Amino acid sequence: MSRLDTLRRIASQRPTDPFPQYGLALELRSEGHLDEALQIFATLRKCAPDYVPQYLMHGQILVGLDRKDEARVVMEEGRVIAAKKGDGHAASELAGALADLQD
Repeated sequence: MSRLDTLRRIASQRPTDPFPQYGLALELRSEGHLDEALQIFATLRKCAPDYVPQYLMHGQILVGLDRKDEARVVMEEGRVIAAKKGDGHAASELAGALADLQD
């Protein structure tokens, strides 16, 4: 069984746990299945909005696809949530990524 298959299995067994969903999205990204990764990130954003790690990776995929306006929305949302949760590191990373989009 491939790593992707394993992650799909785990994610399907734990559909409400954001961690395996996130891991699956990252693996899909690394294998070039960007549309499917974006679908998972969109679901995470809706169902687990407090899961902060998703926002930077989601935004990066959108930037890579030259969908910068969408990336800004996702990353700004993540920056606000990270700040509210007291996750200064993630908020700073997202602020930096947003600043890079201004260039």
